[in-house]
Amino acid sequence: MAIKYLSTTALSKEIQLPAKEVFKLLADKGLVKREKDNWILTDEGKAKGGVVKSHPQYGSYIAWCEDFKNDTIFESLENDKNLLTSTALGNHFGISKFRINPILSELGLVQKGVKGWTVTPLGKLMGGKQFEYDKTGVPYVCWNPIILTKKSIISSLKEVQGQSSTEEKNESNHSYVGFREKFEAKHRSADGHYVRSRAEMLIDNWLYMSEIVHAYERKLPIEEDVYCDFYLPVGKVYIEFWGLENDPKYVARKQDKIKIYEKYGFNLIELSDEDIQNLDDILPKKLLKFGIQAY
Repeated sequence: MAIKYLSTTALSKEIQLPAKEVFKLLADKGLVKREKDNWILTDEGKAKGGVVKSHPQYGSYIAWCEDFKNDTIFESLENDKNLLTSTALGNHFGISKFRINPILSELGLVQKGVKGWTVTPLGKLMGGKQFEYDKTGVPYVCWNPIILTKKSIISSLKEVQGQSSTEEKNESNHSYVGFREKFEAKHRSADGHYVRSRAEMLIDNWLYMSEIVHAYERKLPIEEDVYCDFYLPVGKVYIEFWGLENDPKYVARKQDKIKIYEKYGFNLIELSDEDIQNLDDILPKKLLKFGIQAY
């Protein structure tokens, strides 16, 4: 029986996936390579059953034996069929398609490019996958449905809509209760925030007077229950003030938090007691490293 061959384009139709994604996967697996404007079949591709055929009208093209469509390399692309677009993600949470990407950006999961949106390292950890539109090349991000089970994402998106219940907040704050009870937020800053120390009040006031939008005690958008001291949406920067360096438990907690910031690649500014006396000199320099101009 003669072997039936499929062109790569015909193969993509058989498995119901975009030809561009199929070519990219074949290239990633080393079965084909790009030379100038042409796709070239490699020795690895030949070993997989690929051949070069010729058409009187369209010229040479790469073809594959029909059974190749069942190869395990296409399993990952099959999973892509179940990915959620940002619009579908927004619909799930009742958020407009025009707001969902800016919200995901504020959470540090995507970032806006010259055109379209690109996934961040944190976004990849949360199940984001990068794509681009065939005709325009504009990038966009789709999401593994597992993102719908991420407590940190669910909580953050609900907070945006003002839906977080007291019960949810208490549950997520459980590991932080001891610290909060010990250091009550009783220092009122100029913008109305109640903070837990005079040093934090000075930091808050400095940010407010510098017209830098900030949040106090923002939960990091991760599964671990970790809260920053301050969060700056512009630049996606977190600020931590370390004020109890003589307390062994505090120092241990500090090291654990630093490891979390490093794990997720978050932008972190660290301030000490000495820095508080020189915020006008220290903070502008630290902020500038993340593209934030204070004055």
